[in-house]
Amino acid sequence: MIHLSVPNLCGNELKYVKKCIKTEWISTAGHYIAIFEKKIASYLGSKYAVACINGTSALQVALRLLKVGRGDEVIVPTITFIAPVNSIIYNNAKPIFMDCDNYYNLDINKTIQFIKTETVFKGNYTFNKKTGNRIPAILPVHLWGNAVDLERLITLCKKRNITIVEDAAESFGTKYTRGKLKNKFTGTIGKLGCLSFNGNKIITTGGGGMILTNDKKLAKEAKYLVSQAKDNSLRYIHNDVGYNFRLTNMQAALGLAQLENYKKFKKKKNQIHKFYKSKISKIKGLELASLPDYSDNNKWLNIMKINTKIYKMEVLAVIKKLKKKDVETRPIWYPNHLQKKFKTYQKYKINNAIKLLHSSLCLPSSTNIKISELKKIIKILNA
Repeated sequence: MIHLSVPNLCGNELKYVKKCIKTEWISTAGHYIAIFEKKIASYLGSKYAVACINGTSALQVALRLLKVGRGDEVIVPTITFIAPVNSIIYNNAKPIFMDCDNYYNLDINKTIQFIKTETVFKGNYTFNKKTGNRIPAILPVHLWGNAVDLERLITLCKKRNITIVEDAAESFGTKYTRGKLKNKFTGTIGKLGCLSFNGNKIITTGGGGMILTNDKKLAKEAKYLVSQAKDNSLRYIHNDVGYNFRLTNMQAALGLAQLENYKKFKKKKNQIHKFYKSKISKIKGLELASLPDYSDNNKWLNIMKINTKIYKMEVLAVIKKLKKKDVETRPIWYPNHLQKKFKTYQKYKINNAIKLLHSSLCLPSSTNIKISELKKIIKILNA
């Protein structure tokens, strides 16, 4: 089976994990955790990084740090993994769903239009005209490794006191290449940024996450909350309700080894993307989804767009065709505003997301994929 996106454990993973076992530091204490946090922060240019158990927990804690709660609403794209939406619900707030652009990211034009026409600013806060609820935060997601065009959003959000919390789960290492954000990495632009090191990501800890911030106070509080809000470790005094969201030393060891090979992984991702782009462009009715030209994207997943009228096959039929030949693909994320539990929440002018849903699928993009496997995929698509 040619899988969609699997780990590439080709470095010091076993060496570091063995050291954890040998020293018996295998749980939520151990020196690899602090090293991993510092290395991630240093690589991305963030002052602080707080490790946690997964990307979802990072998002949940990030919103709590901003005091997002009951009676609040958070702007979020409809095309995304369900985690950022769930993190809003976990904090007793409500999502406002936005459409996506042609890079599958938050539609900045519609978001700006919504803020300017559908909200009012009073008492230093932005309120939804329709519901009367406060909108303290926006949660853009850098999908597939594509950077959201945040430069166009920053000034308005600052003026309206809407805090940007980035979901950079899929975009580790993606960097802006022009404008005011030039040379800055996704996840470091907003007040808080969240990473995921799930097994399918470009670097993995098996399952893990990270909260990024330049705010010392927020970093300290994040560390406090993910560690059960412990005020006195000797007497087990807890003055707040925290979470058991700590990363283990073994996971951090794995992540450290993965980070050492990130440049190698990024190079392979570029090669995969280049191959797909050159070959798919020659097949009538198919094209590789374009990437933003304002950033150097990590190309975590490659997305193929299908003109069903020309190619004569629907997305699900193409997925089935590839699966019969042992090639794993999948559709893009199902729009969250259509999910059973989320249908009652507000949505704003969503149409492009539906078009992309019915014309897009994710292609195998693992960094250990072989050239022979890539050729096989193209051969099947050509048949």
